[in-house]
Amino acid sequence: MQTITVIGGSGELGGGLALRWVKAGLQVIIGSRDAGRAAQVAADINAAAGNDLARGMENYPAAEAGDIVVLTVKFDHHKAMLEELRPALKGKILVDTTVPLVPPKIMRVQLPEGGSVAVIAQRLLGPDVEVISAFQNVSAATLKSDAEPECDVLVTGAKAATRQTVIELVEAAGFRGWHAGALENSAAAEALTSLLIFMNKKYDSDHAGLRITGIGQT
Repeated sequence: MQTITVIGGSGELGGGLALRWVKAGLQVIIGSRDAGRAAQVAADINAAAGNDLARGMENYPAAEAGDIVVLTVKFDHHKAMLEELRPALKGKILVDTTVPLVPPKIMRVQLPEGGSVAVIAQRLLGPDVEVISAFQNVSAATLKSDAEPECDVLVTGAKAATRQTVIELVEAAGFRGWHAGALENSAAAEALTSLLIFMNKKYDSDHAGLRITGIGQT
């Protein structure tokens, strides 16, 4: 069984994904700068899931121990975290969920120089790491809900086989995942997050999402 490491697993997105994966029977490591905090979050997840598949560690050993690493940190911590973890990520899949939100104008699209956060990650990490972009358009409220999710997940990356591996993780979390092409296409998913934040405010919601229609899922 593959082990999924969630860096930033004590946050809303990381913790929500971790809980869904543990409930689905996957082994998950919670990564945090504070090992004690990671252990407490893992214990809470195990209690909620009714098993003991989650455990907590500091970020670096967590990244070393995982087969697939999911990065769920804020944009202003993104580069420093990747530089810190780079040796531990060699030979692995990195699922980058980061969105380039720049306060105070988080409802305005502000893509970074270089095209997208995920493209920047791939350039920084080099060819020894396969970066896949996913989960940018999933709200914390949706992750916490027991209802069937009403949003889909766009998955972008260089290799179809690696995207498919991540789509299987998406489905294990209860969502529909879609191949959305090359990693450069991640710019579209990253940009959509600001639109969804605006729409949540405009329409008094907390779970606006994306749904793909009109095609069969293959």
